[in-house]
Amino acid sequence: MTPRKIAAFAIGPIGGAMMGLVTIPLITWLFSQEDVGRMAMLQITISFSTLLFTLGLDQAYVREFHETNNKPALLKEAFLPGFGLLLLTVFFLLAFGGSLAGWLFDIAEWPLSLLILTASIAAFISRFLSLVLRMNERGLAFSLSQLLPKLFLLTIIGAYVLAGTDKSLKNLVLANTSALVLVAVIFLVSTRKEWVAGISSKLDFNHLRNMLKFGLPLIVGGIAFWGLTAVDKVFLRALSGFEELGVYSVAVNFAAVATILQSVFSTVWVPIVYRWVSQGEGLENVQKVSRYVLAIVVIGFCMAGLLSWVITLFLPENYAAVQWVVVSCLGFPLLYTLSETTKVGIGISRRSSFSMLAAIIAFLVNLIGNWFMIPAFAAAGAAVSTCVAFWVFFILRTEFSFYLWKPMPRLLLYSYSFVTVIGASVFTLYGNSLGFEMYVFWVVILITAIVSFRGELKQALGFVLNQTKRPLSDI
Repeated sequence: MTPRKIAAFAIGPIGGAMMGLVTIPLITWLFSQEDVGRMAMLQITISFSTLLFTLGLDQAYVREFHETNNKPALLKEAFLPGFGLLLLTVFFLLAFGGSLAGWLFDIAEWPLSLLILTASIAAFISRFLSLVLRMNERGLAFSLSQLLPKLFLLTIIGAYVLAGTDKSLKNLVLANTSALVLVAVIFLVSTRKEWVAGISSKLDFNHLRNMLKFGLPLIVGGIAFWGLTAVDKVFLRALSGFEELGVYSVAVNFAAVATILQSVFSTVWVPIVYRWVSQGEGLENVQKVSRYVLAIVVIGFCMAGLLSWVITLFLPENYAAVQWVVVSCLGFPLLYTLSETTKVGIGISRRSSFSMLAAIIAFLVNLIGNWFMIPAFAAAGAAVSTCVAFWVFFILRTEFSFYLWKPMPRLLLYSYSFVTVIGASVFTLYGNSLGFEMYVFWVVILITAIVSFRGELKQALGFVLNQTKRPLSDI
């Protein structure tokens, strides 16, 4: 993949993260803390419905794309079963009136249920059509699938401000749903050649059966990973309430800036590492890359710990706890990215069940952690539990990979990641009372990291400086 294509795919996560930094504070000033928390329930519902109703056929579509000549027919085979099942479920839930909104928001209103289900349908459509763009290497268009929802949401919220619209839960849900629907419409237009050709294509039921055999088992691992990332919000809603869920969801959204690293790295890493392995260069290069990513992870935690107070300048006073919670919320994107560098042996050996097992064990750890931590520490407890669970996830992926492929030195990996997770946990739970001591801790870890990874930092700085000297046409 060329630097130009990498840059095109990177626009989405970078632009989306920047949009989030504007949208999140705006929403916290305009809408109640409870309604901000309710939006977290909407997001996990949409993500779960998309995961469940795709039936794993989105992954099957990616797997089969380069091996089939009739790509519109492949899209139809992947899209139709889950979409039909989703529509049946939507009609079934609508028969219960406002029950769905009551389950999620404690406000049983039929219009809210309708908006939730509409958003789920729009997200499902966008999921498949964004894959069409991705697999055809339309990087810029694919990036828009991540950027446009936040851009439209920001535009709609801005229109609310100008029009003096009532800042109610219904209007907040309407804004989110409208953004998703607009994105789905744009994708329908930009991929019309593929799906229009797919409508008239004939379904190959034997091929569909094989796709389901490939895709359905992936749902188990997908649900386990969804649970790992969503159980904290579900427990907060049940054990603590929407106010604490609002604080936590804002912290998670700020920490999502780190998903820039996760998204770009995941896009580039997989094809590169498999090429290295085919050339007999796998282990040595994996070790080098894991050191670079470990340096980023450690320095990322340290900088967040030292600078998280800046967040309070942009949020209302009732979100003051976000500055402490956000550091542990970085555990998901940073530790997940680090595990991507060390789990390559699982993919090389084609033993994906081990990835599934790692997700299930980490999910159980998070389940137990949230059960004990949330009643005592509320949003801070949820953040710490999830951070520790992702450290367990990283350790399991790493150990399974080395068991299935080749071992490599991991003392530095485990020691630095452990120290930063412990530091983030203490900072989140007791940072408000410890104060100065925590800042000293982060400075000490930062200095030791700079010394430990001085070679990697020097090479990275040299690379950046060389790139800035190159003409744009060469990139």
